[in-house]
This record gives sequence, structure tokens and C-alpha cells, in this order.
Amino acid sequence: MSTPSNSIKLTNPIPCAVVIGVGAQQGIGAAVARRFAQAGLKVYVVGRTLQKVEDVAAEIRLHGGTAIAKSLDAEDPVQIQILFDSINHSDEQIAAVIHNVGGNVPSIFLKTSLQFFTKMWRSTFLSAYWVSQSSLKIFEQQQKGTLIFTGASASMRGKPFFAAFTMGKSALRSYALNLAQCYKSQNIHVAHVVVDGMVDGDRVNKALFGLGRLARLTRGTGGLNIEAIAENYWMLYQQSSDLWTHELDLRPYQERF
Repeated sequence: MSTPSNSIKLTNPIPCAVVIGVGAQQGIGAAVARRFAQAGLKVYVVGRTLQKVEDVAAEIRLHGGTAIAKSLDAEDPVQIQILFDSINHSDEQIAAVIHNVGGNVPSIFLKTSLQFFTKMWRSTFLSAYWVSQSSLKIFEQQQKGTLIFTGASASMRGKPFFAAFTMGKSALRSYALNLAQCYKSQNIHVAHVVVDGMVDGDRVNKALFGLGRLARLTRGTGGLNIEAIAENYWMLYQQSSDLWTHELDLRPYQERF
């Protein structure tokens, strides 16, 4: 696998954020991309479906931001490395990387195939491994950077029908903590965000022919607001090394924990 470019950086390189795992415009990844672009960073909007990431990038540009859409499979190390090599130019500096990959799919444990478990593990954990491998090499060269993982409450407590999801997210949580300890002395901030509750976005609202939206509306406030989630990611990025947050729990007031 190739290594990041060692080209000489300009005195004032363009700061950029790489948001991986962007889907629908009303989703966490898209909201985070919009928030970082709003603050003036150039944003790479990265996801599996080209049309979706192009729509998000176009919306950002429409509102005056700078965004580039990239389509790839986050579980493919070659595609991930090519992405970071292409961004790591002399006139740009990767300031933040956000890993937002891994959907929650229920299954009955005794009827769950090894293939399904493997697929969930690759999505929720292995993709994070490949992303961190590529981004941390660049952050080491820069001696700074922010790496944020989107986690879930399943990383701390598994629920029925979600054994495969719990496996991947709990591994991600431990991995993020290990990275934070390993790289803090190099001015690299690694954070893990526990998203606890239904997200008020397209994935939930369109699930099961609208039943997801009905379930969300019965919960009072309607679920986690994606723009509010994105604001917390921005807060993590802005933190000084004098006081870093490693793990952040986000949930509506009525969510049990």
C-alpha cells in the first residue's frame, strides 16, 4: 500500500475536513459536512453512493461553501488510501477526519449467518481501521489533527436483535480509546461520539414504509436533531489540547440510559 505524500506544505495550506460515510442529505454525515463547510473548511464529502454525495456537496456549494464529492467503498483499503493520497497535496492540510460508517441492522441471533456478522463487522469496525490507518499517517507528519468516530449506545450495552451491530460498535469504542492514548502526545485528538437514540433523519423516517417516522414521533421531541449532532462534532474539533473530550454521549432528554 502506498504511503502519504511527503510534498512540502505551503506556509498557509487550505484546511480541509474529510467526512466519510455520507448518505442522505438529512443524515449525520451530511450535517457534519455542512457544519464544517459553514465554518470555512474545504470539505470532502465521501460516501458509497455517488449521487447522494454529489447532492450534499452541491447543497454546500449553493450556500457558499467549498465541497468535493467522492464515491468509494470504505471497507476497501486501496480506495481509502487513494482518497487520502489525492487530498494530501501541498496546498491543502487535512484538519479533521470524521468516520461515520456503519448502519444498524437487526437480526435474530440464532438465525444470523456468519456472512451477516462479517458484513456488519467490516462496516462498523474494519472501515474505521482503514480510515484511521491512512489519516493518522498524515496527522503524524503534520503533528496535529482531529479524528472523530461516530459510535452508538450499542458499544456499551447490547440489545436483543442487535448482536452483530453491538460487536462492531463495541470494538470501535475500545479501538478509539486506544488510538486516543497512543496519539495524544503528537497533538492528535481522537474522539468517539456515542449517538444514543433515534436520529431525526432520512434513514429512520423512511424505514419500513414510514413506520420509522411514526415510531420517532411517538418519542416526544422526535429524535436526535442532526444539526445539533453536527454542532457537537464541530465543538470537538475546536477544542484545545489543554482540554480534550474523548467520549461524548448524545441523546434526547427522554432517552433511557
